[in-house]
Amino acid sequence: MKLLVIGVNHKTAPIALREQLAFSAEELPKALEQLANITHGSVIVSTCNRTEIYALAPEDESDNTQNPQTKSHPTHKPSLNGLIEQITHWLAAFKSIDHAAITPYLYHHKESQAITHWIRVAAGLDSMILGEPQILGQIKQSVAQSLSQGRISKKLNWVIDQVFGAAKQVRHDTKVGTQAVTLGFATAKLATQIFDDLTDCTFLLVAAGEMNRLVANHIVGLGVKRIIIANRNPERANQLASDLKNINPNASIEVVPLSALAEYLPQADIVSSCSGSMERLIDFKMAKKAVKKRRYRPMLLVDLAVPRDIEEKVNKLDEVYLYSIDDLQHVISGNIEQRRQAAVDAELMVSQLVVNIERRFQVRQVGGDIQAYREEAHRHAQKLLIEALHQLQVSDESTELVMEELTRKLTQTLTHAPSKLMRKVASNGDTDTMDMVVDTLNEAYRRK
Repeated sequence: MKLLVIGVNHKTAPIALREQLAFSAEELPKALEQLANITHGSVIVSTCNRTEIYALAPEDESDNTQNPQTKSHPTHKPSLNGLIEQITHWLAAFKSIDHAAITPYLYHHKESQAITHWIRVAAGLDSMILGEPQILGQIKQSVAQSLSQGRISKKLNWVIDQVFGAAKQVRHDTKVGTQAVTLGFATAKLATQIFDDLTDCTFLLVAAGEMNRLVANHIVGLGVKRIIIANRNPERANQLASDLKNINPNASIEVVPLSALAEYLPQADIVSSCSGSMERLIDFKMAKKAVKKRRYRPMLLVDLAVPRDIEEKVNKLDEVYLYSIDDLQHVISGNIEQRRQAAVDAELMVSQLVVNIERRFQVRQVGGDIQAYREEAHRHAQKLLIEALHQLQVSDESTELVMEELTRKLTQTLTHAPSKLMRKVASNGDTDTMDMVVDTLNEAYRRK
């Protein structure tokens, strides 16, 4: 399988260089168009921490692209190493960077290693946060971009289907992505465990800093429809409100002053607080009043601040679930270890899935060869039939003799290739394969 991947090593490449080699949405159409001149289909994955080019080397002309009007095949078909060299030079030229300056920071994988890498990336095994799910969606967006421009061949499309299926199986059959390993993810996980339907919940953000922003991205992404942002600086709160609106356009978002916190606290099912204040923002008395007004409906309070925003004693109230940043970090540490253990199983699974994909690919390739062989046999049989019919018209030979000659020639034609194959296998001393071939052919004729 002539697949390759070329990527920028985010661990060694300077951040300035990584920024230069990233692809903007405006650049992608032109980049994919140019790659079509040297590849047989390509996908560019460019995220905040990853730039990779997945490409299939040119092969026969029969493997048309999804959009035949945009099909482009290079006249010269280089080796995989040659194609890697071409793409790296193209990348340098496209980004107007000296080729020698980027070479030390690039990596590449070929054939089965490329398949392995792609599955690992799609399953979250190659991410900075082990098992994170966002990368699969980002890859799907990149594939959709290539498909929309007709830059994915049928063969590459088949490979992509295999990669997505394998990545889904890895995540489903192992625990590599099930445990929360970020504060935002951990908070969202707690919310789903406490509340059956988050769309009916009200989410209160106490302060509009970066930590709360990360938590809010996860919570709002789960469909919470009512959001209250309590902050001292209304400008910063309004900016956060605008960003969250992009995540869930149907959400109702209200910005209120921090001084009104006691008024809005009873309305909140989920609270995330991270103010940086030196004073308690939610004390036991305020929380007790809020719980009473809520008629003791469940309430999740997440305190990410140091020093704390929420008095620790609040946790003693009925139906109140209070988690400090230390509580979450403890959960996350245990989850990271579980993910690492699960990653061992995931890596073994990836290895087996790659073997299975390569086997299916070989079967797929043989299918084309078998079809070509059958078509050639059919053409030859038609030729013999035409000759026999002509013989009947121009000679005095009986129909029986003509048909016997036709049968003899057809038998020779049908048995020539299998006989040649058996002699070749026998000459190699491969008795197991020889037995299999003989048994298969005999069984085929017995069924007939």
